[in-house]
Amino acid sequence: MVKHVLFVKLKDNSPASCEAVKELFLSMKEHIDFIRELQVGIDYLHSERSYDVVLELVVDSPEDLERYQSNDYHVHKVKSYIHKVRSASATVDYIY
Repeated sequence: MVKHVLFVKLKDNSPASCEAVKELFLSMKEHIDFIRELQVGIDYLHSERSYDVVLELVVDSPEDLERYQSNDYHVHKVKSYIHKVRSASATVDYIY
């Protein structure tokens, strides 16, 4: 199993913007059938070092993570939107 964790800092971290990103991330479960698990959280501390939204998803293999990275819905709907609204992001991908 592979876990993909993405932290996103938004240019506008208002509750409405964070919720919009959360809903967009959650929509991937309906459009990408090989995602095994998907969780999204919104930061509540808002400290200087906090990121605003976290995405955690699980796929079966490194090959599935590559499929996810090139999936049309992910690339054209999710990733393109996130690139417009983020000020920073960080990711960790690991096998467990």
